[in-house]
Amino acid sequence: MNYACGSGHNGLPPSRGKVAAKRPDEGGSVPHEKRSAGRAPAAGRPLIRPFGPPSPARGEGRYGRFVLAVTFLLFSTALRAQDAPPPKIAPFFQPPAEFADLGSYRSPLMFADGRVAKTPEEWAQRRKEILDDWRGRIGGRPLIERPKFEVLGEERRGTFLQRKVNVEVAFDRITPGYLLIPDGPGPHPAVLVVFYEPETAVGLGNKPQRDFARRLAERGFACLSIGFDPRILDPSKWDPPMQPLAYLAHVASNALTAMQNLPEIDPKRIGVMGHSYGGKWAMFAACLDDRFACGVWSDPGVAFDEPRRNVNYWEPWYLGWEPGTKRKPGLITPENPRTGAYKQMIADGRDLHEFQALMPPRPFLVSGGAEDQPERWRPLNHVRAVDALLGVQKGVAMTNRPAHDPNEESNAQIEAFLEYVLKP
Repeated sequence: MNYACGSGHNGLPPSRGKVAAKRPDEGGSVPHEKRSAGRAPAAGRPLIRPFGPPSPARGEGRYGRFVLAVTFLLFSTALRAQDAPPPKIAPFFQPPAEFADLGSYRSPLMFADGRVAKTPEEWAQRRKEILDDWRGRIGGRPLIERPKFEVLGEERRGTFLQRKVNVEVAFDRITPGYLLIPDGPGPHPAVLVVFYEPETAVGLGNKPQRDFARRLAERGFACLSIGFDPRILDPSKWDPPMQPLAYLAHVASNALTAMQNLPEIDPKRIGVMGHSYGGKWAMFAACLDDRFACGVWSDPGVAFDEPRRNVNYWEPWYLGWEPGTKRKPGLITPENPRTGAYKQMIADGRDLHEFQALMPPRPFLVSGGAEDQPERWRPLNHVRAVDALLGVQKGVAMTNRPAHDPNEESNAQIEAFLEYVLKP
């Protein structure tokens, strides 16, 4: 089976999606992207399993062997991030002295049996162990071999073409989006931008400083903007069921496949980015699919942190879905306890730095705001340790701003990072 974790296809016939349900009114409350600078987050803490290990009877026995082979291939690939970054972003690839330690987080280099990976070959085995464990907790599905991609219209906007499209992104979803193609010879480096809806990222919404795709297209990147509200998802209708963030990663991977099939796009230079909820989505997509060349995650909360209302991975539309249980949205309390995969992750001492360790040797940027302040370097330093084992010097970067909202400076930093890691 080809979960969203490698560059091959699963060999299964393409699934047939249906048009997605209409999105809720954007004017409704959005509890997981509230705009507050708040206090600095405390150090993070370190699922009910939706389904068991892959079944060889369904052709999934190839999964582990494939991941291992792809991992070794990645280790032997020269990275753009080995070059010196431009001065504009060079300072953001190392932590400040006061946050250069590893905190109390368990090292992702440590196997379940207590052994520690000390070579790239041992890390490949440990990486597979992490991936298998997280997949067992959150679920997954085979990718669509050739997703449907329909162009509905085209218009010129300055130095790029904007195409309105429908994209088959899941077994049950064809979603609207916008494809932006810059002027000039291709194929172009590209970025998948994810959010609540596709309009905001192309500059057609009313949320300032979130027009990431438009800004990138003006800088020579092709961009696909897609999105929908995760609260419309109903995992009970999926067979096998999976956590919504696993479904969102599946969506992003199928969108990536569609992008790779376009002649205007360089299939090996595609990143994924998003803000807030979109940052969570982009993080899970990038970590679970190593075809993404890089990731940019804007203030998603890169470590579990229950006092922070917006670092809300416990919600049922992220990792807290549990069949037969309905949890009231909001903070974890004795009256409103943890549920679903998230509950079991906390019980087992899991945290997101272990999941993010699936990224190396690919680079990523945390564009931190209120939820990801400089102390988040402590869990990120564990990912840097994996990079160091693989000989990668500039794989993890973090910028910081006081508030959750992006601003002109943080957007310029994102653009500089993507130009550094994706452009030749």
